[in-house]
Amino acid sequence: MKETILENAQKLPIQGDYDVVVVGGGIAGVAAALAAARVPHTKVCLVEKVCAFGGLATVGNVIHYLPICDGLGHQVIGGIGEELLHLSVLDTPEAVASHCITPVPECWAHKATVAERKEHRFQTAFNPIFYIYRLEKLLEKAHVKFFFDVRFATVIKEGSRIRAVVVEAKDGRSAIRCKTVVDCSGDADVCFAAGEKTVNDKRNSRCGWYYWADGEDKLHLHKLTDRFYHILREGNTLGLPTFRGDTPAGVTAMTLASRELMMQHVFDRWKKGEKCYPINSPTIPCFRMTRRLAGKVTIKESDDHRWFEDTVAMTPDWRKAGPIFCIPMRALAAPNTANLITAGRCISSTGEAWDVTRVIPPCAVTGEAAGAAAAILAHDEHVPSFLEMDIPALQKYLRRKRNILDPKLLKNTAPVVKRNRKARTDGEGVE
Repeated sequence: MKETILENAQKLPIQGDYDVVVVGGGIAGVAAALAAARVPHTKVCLVEKVCAFGGLATVGNVIHYLPICDGLGHQVIGGIGEELLHLSVLDTPEAVASHCITPVPECWAHKATVAERKEHRFQTAFNPIFYIYRLEKLLEKAHVKFFFDVRFATVIKEGSRIRAVVVEAKDGRSAIRCKTVVDCSGDADVCFAAGEKTVNDKRNSRCGWYYWADGEDKLHLHKLTDRFYHILREGNTLGLPTFRGDTPAGVTAMTLASRELMMQHVFDRWKKGEKCYPINSPTIPCFRMTRRLAGKVTIKESDDHRWFEDTVAMTPDWRKAGPIFCIPMRALAAPNTANLITAGRCISSTGEAWDVTRVIPPCAVTGEAAGAAAAILAHDEHVPSFLEMDIPALQKYLRRKRNILDPKLLKNTAPVVKRNRKARTDGEGVE
């Protein structure tokens, strides 16, 4: 057992009172805050521990806004998910091959047939600096109150409800009172602090996408990563280093190992006579899957093409054409904390489905669903929890905001995997 020390009790200053507090300013957090703020008369606060929005997409240099279509010519994600895709290349409408920048495909920018769209997935790749700036401006325009350099610490609960979020900043510890909370931390930090059952994954591999200049001062992006899918699917028979992202030791080890991987890659290129000068490397550890909520429903690979009556978001599989996953409220809402909901990487999904739902498009679409639900719940004193919301009314609202929630879309193709196929979850542990 760890040795303990007693912290002195203290009165925390109140930073403010909000309808919705969003923890984490990655793509999920931006979408959640934006969606909540667009519900009339909603006060929204967004806290982010680094000094930029976008998470892995921007400060992690993972600049690919992956597909929002199913690869068979059908769009699956609309609403804020599509809005943020277009925003990502607003300042770079032309392709820049050396920078890996690709605009919206022509067949998706204008009217086209399903056959034409089948040939090109609806995706972009963007300049992270421009994107950080545009995300800030978008949130300012929506009147979201946001704070950088603020780290989530814990929650103050009364019964089954969070009454305040406690944060740490340069001016000390303070509390933000709230009616609802959206956990977009990427690591289910709020869920863990609230006492929810969580699941952790220790199979993260070294990763460090970095920009470099060649001898002619041309800029390039190298997508450097260890063999993550060997670890995920083959049980790491090669014995590669793996890391968990829910402990300080794990985060530190992952950061140092990834930086060493990048520098060794540079030095190896030098030995071959190549001119490679690193310009920009990730300033956060590039974890894929760390800790997530154990919800009432956990999305599995076998749920491909399965419609849930409480579906509030849909997402394609960025890795291959065909699969479509419906995401129910029961995979977002905390089972035991009435006013806590998740979005992005820490929703309740497992195995290959977790790999599907951890990337930008599903982060954006679950962020919008969670943010809208949080704002609606905050204004309705008669509904006690997210799990007891009027789901048809929420679905109607989301469709009105151009989100795609259409069971008919599932009839366009057959599921890619067989139903009841057991998803591989080796490496996951329940807390």
